[in-house]
Amino acid sequence: ASDVYKRQFSNIPYKSVSLAAKRFMDISGSLILLLLFLPFMILTAILIKLSSPGPVIFSQERVGLRGRKFMLYKFRTMVPGAEDMKEELEDLNEADGPAFKIEDDPRATKIGKFLRRTGLDELPQLVNVLKGEMSLIGPRPPLRSETIRYKRWQLRRLSVKPGLSCFWQVKPQRNYMKFEKWMELDLAYIDNWSFRLDLLILIRTIRVFFKRITLN
Repeated sequence: ASDVYKRQFSNIPYKSVSLAAKRFMDISGSLILLLLFLPFMILTAILIKLSSPGPVIFSQERVGLRGRKFMLYKFRTMVPGAEDMKEELEDLNEADGPAFKIEDDPRATKIGKFLRRTGLDELPQLVNVLKGEMSLIGPRPPLRSETIRYKRWQLRRLSVKPGLSCFWQVKPQRNYMKFEKWMELDLAYIDNWSFRLDLLILIRTIRVFFKRITLN
């Protein structure tokens, strides 16, 4: 009866052994990936520094587990002052709902466009995973400005750690997905979560990642 109660009323995954395995995968997986991609990350940092003024790493406050704020790390893909230009580009926003997305963002640098298309700009978030602020698999971490516009049912996506990849990240044409469909996929992940599901999404993410690199 207790298991039925948990399934009906709990917002978060509750299998302690599976959660421990998930954390082990996060730590070991992020360490392996950091070591594997270290030469590329060093080269990327040099190219970013040479291509435009500004820092190599872009950090931005995001909302994580149960509304906790943390600084998310990415390789900088845009020109300095890009955040200040966001308001004047609102008419170009291709996303519905609270999200803001422009596929061919005029603020992106030349190397930044490549990093964004392939997803390589997200590699520094492996540090966020090591710090325990994120997981390898989970809903993408939103901005505070997005969460304040969430409907009540959408807030439940904050009941798990945000991740590098989730259901919608490996979908074809993911940039054209409607916001509510995106939210539904994140909640489907939470409701059906298991360590096996994380492994399946991780394997598919790696496949999609290398496919994007070869196509670019």
